[in-house]
Amino acid sequence: MPTKQQSMICVFTLLAMAGVRQDTPWDAATNDWIRIHDIIAFTSEHYGVVYAENSRETFRKQALHPFRTAALIEDNGMATNSPNYRYRLTNEFLDVLKELTDDSVVSELGTALQTFLTNHDTLAAIYASKKRMQKMPVRINKQEFTFSPGKHNELQKAIIEEFAPRFAPNSKCLYVGDTIQKDLFKNTEKLSQLGFEITLHDKMPDVVLYREDKNWIYFIESITSVEPMDPKRIVEIDAMTENVSAGKIYISAFPDFSTFKKFSDQLAWETEVWIADMPDHMIHLNGDKFLGPR
Repeated sequence: MPTKQQSMICVFTLLAMAGVRQDTPWDAATNDWIRIHDIIAFTSEHYGVVYAENSRETFRKQALHPFRTAALIEDNGMATNSPNYRYRLTNEFLDVLKELTDDSVVSELGTALQTFLTNHDTLAAIYASKKRMQKMPVRINKQEFTFSPGKHNELQKAIIEEFAPRFAPNSKCLYVGDTIQKDLFKNTEKLSQLGFEITLHDKMPDVVLYREDKNWIYFIESITSVEPMDPKRIVEIDAMTENVSAGKIYISAFPDFSTFKKFSDQLAWETEVWIADMPDHMIHLNGDKFLGPR
C-alpha cells in the first residue's frame, strides 16, 4: 500500500469492515455489507477513536476508493447517493485476514495472501501504472521525455511539436520546464555559450529554442492562466540575457483564441502570438515590420 493507505483511518476502515474488535481473533473476521456511518460508529465504540460524520468524504477518498481499486473491498453496485449503498471486504481479502495470527510477519506469506498477490497488482503498482499512462510523451532534440498531465504541459508539447517545425525550422530546444520537474530539459553548455547568466532566482521562459542558421533565439511562454509576454516579462528576460547577442524573439503561446482574448490587452508590442488551435498562423504585434501587400 502507498503511504496514504497506511494511515489509521485506513486501519480502522478494514477493522470495521471485518468486524474485528480488540479481542476478536482474525479467523472470526466477517465481510458483512456496511456503510461509512457504520465504520465511524464501530471505530468509536470499539477503539475509542471518534471521527465526525462530516469526515465521510475523507474515508471515501483515502480508504474506500483506493481499497476498491486494489480489490480489498467491493460495493453493492447501487447509486452512490442511495441510502442502501454499501461496501464489504471481498471474499479473497477476507481469506487473507482470516489467515493472520497475532505473530504474523510480512515475510511469512500465507497461502491466501500469495494467491491474492498473484491475482491482483498491489495498489502502489496500480497507481504507478496510472501515473505513467497519464504522462505525455514528447520528443525533444530527438530524445524521448514525458510531461506531467495538465493543460500547461499540453501546450508546451504543442510548441515543441507543432510550432517549432513551422516557425523555427531546424531549431534546437535549449530549455523546457515541466509543471512538476521545473528543469525537464536544459542545455546549460549551449545557453552559456550564447551568453546566458542563469541564477537560481531567474525564472526561465517556458520554452527556449535556438535556430543556428539565423542566430535567432525564441523565448516562448506557454499561457493557460498567467504571465504572457507583457512589458514586465520582457524586462525580466532582457535582464537575464543582456549578454546574449543572438536575435531575440518573444512569443506568447495560447491553447485557443478565447484564451488569447483574455490576455490580448496585456501583451507587449514587438512580440509574437501563436495559437495552438490555429497552428499555421501567427499574430505579429510588430507594427510596420510586417506591413505590406500580400
